[in-house]
Amino acid sequence: MAEREVRGGGVQIVEVGPRDGLQNEEKALAVEDKVELIRRLVAAGLRRIEAVSFVNPRRVPQMAGAEEVMAGVERLPGVSYIGLALNRRGLDRALAAGVDEVNVAVPATDGFCVRNQGCTVAEMMDAFDGIAAACLEAGTPVSVTVSTAFGCPFDGETPPERVAEIARRAAAAGAWEVAIADTIGVGVPRQVADLVGRVREAAPGAVLRCHFHNTRNTGYANALTAVEQGVTVLDSSVGGFGGCPFAPAATGNIGTEDLVYMLERGGSATGAELGEVSRTAEWLGSRLGKTPPAQLSRAGAFPAGG
Repeated sequence: MAEREVRGGGVQIVEVGPRDGLQNEEKALAVEDKVELIRRLVAAGLRRIEAVSFVNPRRVPQMAGAEEVMAGVERLPGVSYIGLALNRRGLDRALAAGVDEVNVAVPATDGFCVRNQGCTVAEMMDAFDGIAAACLEAGTPVSVTVSTAFGCPFDGETPPERVAEIARRAAAAGAWEVAIADTIGVGVPRQVADLVGRVREAAPGAVLRCHFHNTRNTGYANALTAVEQGVTVLDSSVGGFGGCPFAPAATGNIGTEDLVYMLERGGSATGAELGEVSRTAEWLGSRLGKTPPAQLSRAGAFPAGG
C-alpha cells in the first residue's frame, strides 16, 4: 500500500475515476486511454488509484480490459493500484494481474446486492471471508466498501446497525480498511457523523474511509463532516464522473479537483496538484465527449493561478 506523502493533518485521497468514474458512462474508453488517464492522475500527485474492476465485462462493458490496463500502467514507488473484485474468479484475475490492493464491495441491503452482485448480503459476506483469506495467503491487502450504507434505491433506508455489523465482520476477516459508501447520494452530514462513530466502534483496528456521491448536492458537506469526525481517507473521482449501472439515477462521485480545493484551502494537505488534476478532468471530459460535472474546471482556482 502506498504511504501518504502529505504533511501532518493531511487527508489521503483514493482516486476512483478509472473505475467508479467510468463504469456508468455511455462511452467505453480504450485501454490506452485508461492507461493514459492513470498516468495523468499519478503525475498529478495521486498515490492510491482504483485502477480496474475485475467484473464480468458483459455486465459492465466499460470495465473490459482490466488485465491489459494493469499490464500497461507504470509501476512507481509509493503508488498503489487497487482492483475491485466481487467473487473468487474476480480475485484470481486481480492477483494474476498484480494489483497492489484488492477492494471488495459488500452492499448493506439485499435489494441492491441481488441486483448488483446476484446474491444476498449474507452470501456476499461468506464470499468475502474466502476472498480475505486468499488475500492474506497471497500477501495482498484487502479492503471492503460497504455500499448503499446511507440508503438503497430498492430497500429504502439502510439500518445503520447493519452497516456496523458488516464492518465488524469484514475487519474480523482481515479487511485492513473499511469504507462506507453513499452509493446513490442520499446521505446528509448527521448520518455521516452517526455512521462514522458506529463503524469506528465496530471495527476499531481498521482504517476508516468514506465514499460520497453528489447526487443531491450533499457530497462535499458529507466529506467535510467526515474529516471533522477524524476520517483521513476519502474517495473521489476526477471530474466528478461516476455512478452505478445498477442503481437508478445514481449520478457522479464528488470531484477530485473540487475536493482538493476544499481541503487544501481549509488547511488539510492532500498531496495532489490542483492544476494537474483539473487539466486531467478536462482531458477526460474530451475523451468522454461531455463536460466534467465538477465545478472547479469551469470556475478556476482562487486566488487565480492557485
